[in-house]
Amino acid sequence: MSTVHNDQTGPASVIALPSNQPRQFYRGGASIAALRGGGDDQKFGPEDWVASTTTRFGQAESGLSRLPDGRWLRDAVTADPDSWLGAEHVAAFGDSTALLVKLLDAGQRLPVHCHPSDAFARQHLGSRFGKTEAWIVIGTSGANPVVYLGFRDDVAPEVVAEWVATQDSSAMLGSLNEIRVRPGDTVHVPAGTPHAIGEGVFIVELQQPTDFSITLEWQGFLADAEGAFLGLDQRTALETLNRSGFDDSVLNSLIKRTADEVAPRVPLLAEDAAPFFRADRLHGTVELEPSFGVLVVLDGSGKLRSGGVDLPLHRGSTAVVPHSAGATQLEGDLTVVHCRPPGAGSPR
Repeated sequence: MSTVHNDQTGPASVIALPSNQPRQFYRGGASIAALRGGGDDQKFGPEDWVASTTTRFGQAESGLSRLPDGRWLRDAVTADPDSWLGAEHVAAFGDSTALLVKLLDAGQRLPVHCHPSDAFARQHLGSRFGKTEAWIVIGTSGANPVVYLGFRDDVAPEVVAEWVATQDSSAMLGSLNEIRVRPGDTVHVPAGTPHAIGEGVFIVELQQPTDFSITLEWQGFLADAEGAFLGLDQRTALETLNRSGFDDSVLNSLIKRTADEVAPRVPLLAEDAAPFFRADRLHGTVELEPSFGVLVVLDGSGKLRSGGVDLPLHRGSTAVVPHSAGATQLEGDLTVVHCRPPGAGSPR
């Protein structure tokens, strides 16, 4: 692993990071292993939490990324937030990166679930952040790679409550919009939206920095209902669910098809995602403005130049870029997903 070490007071440059795959309840991991060039196809390693300062729900350390000097990235950021995040970001979001990036390889269909809004998280979970997310499809396999997003039609609260109480999986899944996807497609998933990811879909996932999920379809995925609702009762948990139908106009506002765009910088996400996170696909030589960021290299090889120091990059590399690295430049035959938190002035 190539690294550029940081000192104990602040990050000096960009830092390459190894895989970080906390155990999950569903299968996957082969696509992550193939991307990174490793041979470890973990049966339950379907998520790689990249540059994570977020723990799994209810856990003290699981999910956190460790820096080459042995510290948790979370602790390094907390110790010197201005260097890592920049003064404007700190003024807006404190010492939170306001971002969680994952590689997610669905080795089986994920359950129907949703995530709480900021307002719900503040009221019931003691958190500033809920969990809006977005998916950047980087690979697919199988005959019908699909995702599921939002109810097709409005659904009454008592109907949803009955589906969940009886664990009527066919009704829940059948009520959602089924969307076929291919690499280059992106999907914005506002908090509260019922959704699922189909088997064989491999994504870079951007999220608000929490691990909050309301699992409507828990049977066959979780051991029991206790872990499905974040410690809340079912009625309270379902208050965050958006029961409105998503018609074509709504879906078109959330989904982008970018596979055929080959500019040096391709904005990937729907406009509504901007208050939560930013992501671009970068090709070849591109200059990056100062910002905390996460890089996922999809293809090729090259380097990231930062303050006269070069970090070698290749297919499968992941790296964290501190704000204090200043303006950096990608060079070489690279295709990279560049993930950033929202701008400090992004309205919410």
